[in-house]
Amino acid sequence: METTAHESLPVGAGPLTLHGLSVEGVNQCVHCGLCLAYCPTFSELGTEMDSPRGRIFLIKSLAEGRMSLSDSTVRHLSLCLDCRACETVCPAGVPYGRLIEAAKAEIEHRQPGGPVRRLFRWLNFGLLLGHPRLLALAASGARFYQASGLQRLARRTGLIRLLPGTLPAWDALLPPVPAKSERVPPPSVTPAEGPRRARVALLTGCIQSVIFGAHNHATARVLAKNGCDVVVPEGQGCCGALNAHGGDHARAVAMARTTIETFERARADVVIVNTSGCGAHMKAYGHLLADDRVYAERAGRFAASVRDLAEFLASEPLRGPLSSVPLTCTYHDPCHVVHGQKIKSEPRQLLAQIPGLRIVELNESDWCCGSAGIYNLTQPEMATRLLHRKVGHVLATGAEAVVTANPGCILQIQAGLEAHNATVRV
Repeated sequence: METTAHESLPVGAGPLTLHGLSVEGVNQCVHCGLCLAYCPTFSELGTEMDSPRGRIFLIKSLAEGRMSLSDSTVRHLSLCLDCRACETVCPAGVPYGRLIEAAKAEIEHRQPGGPVRRLFRWLNFGLLLGHPRLLALAASGARFYQASGLQRLARRTGLIRLLPGTLPAWDALLPPVPAKSERVPPPSVTPAEGPRRARVALLTGCIQSVIFGAHNHATARVLAKNGCDVVVPEGQGCCGALNAHGGDHARAVAMARTTIETFERARADVVIVNTSGCGAHMKAYGHLLADDRVYAERAGRFAASVRDLAEFLASEPLRGPLSSVPLTCTYHDPCHVVHGQKIKSEPRQLLAQIPGLRIVELNESDWCCGSAGIYNLTQPEMATRLLHRKVGHVLATGAEAVVTANPGCILQIQAGLEAHNATVRV
């Protein structure tokens, strides 16, 4: 039975749930406060309810029926980045990411917002992310908007500021969209070179495939050079990460099932992911579908096969020869790599093997840049504060380029550097 803040069990009775999702993990919190110094929103605002500890109190109170879902509660919970930095330092192992996703699912169930917000969510979570062809069509529209000069005109005349809702923020983040001919996915099979290491299936991603398709081609080439038969499963779509982070639980579950079915047909040893948010989410499919009698076992098997690209490649030395890259760079740890998957040293190990590449460590490299899925669109003020903090640290390194492993981080940091008229590449 679904238990909500308005239809609750007596305090202390039965399992704690929100929107039918377990939040029993709140009882693991010992209120030590070690997470406070690592929470970006608490660091910026200094308010207890904008910290992990404060939000855990809110989630528990909602689940126990001791608190209603007020506008203030929604504001504090919605301001969470879901960066999971708190999980990295939590001595009690509180599964905070699962808790906040359950809370956001409850919010969307109880307070879906006005017609404009509902339309925005349906267009993004239901229409575009759920239908790759429509997403590709939207990318073609964005390409025309840029190539025709309409974007330049809108920016120069200030018309862009008159657009409603989050459209000005969308425009600021929009990178040059590749032509349709440049958005072709990698070959369905790229054979291994040299001694065979594994048969891997590559997730091409939704945003990754339409904006950063070249990254997928490069990923396939590098994997093949390192002994992998690379399979790109046909019919793959969104993994559901953005839906889960945004409280759209039902669609996240449906997308997980579809992804599992698609990749099972590839019969690969390993599933390779080059986008951090997708990788962290897919590794959690076992939990997401734990109560699904048809998919639970399959989801656990699938999740165990998922590897981040850097995690997989760093398990063996890169096969040479490697070209020299005479460049000074710094590395930004995407939240869902370093906190969501606990991968920190592996990307640096790979970069250190590239001849000529000088790596300068970034201050607060594992601090969220403010992208956080679509957080920079739904919470632009906080996202901008975090972005300025990140860009300041980047500029202080004197690096010529920022290396990172998530499309959202790339777009966010790139927009921040451009706003500072910096020539640093991302």
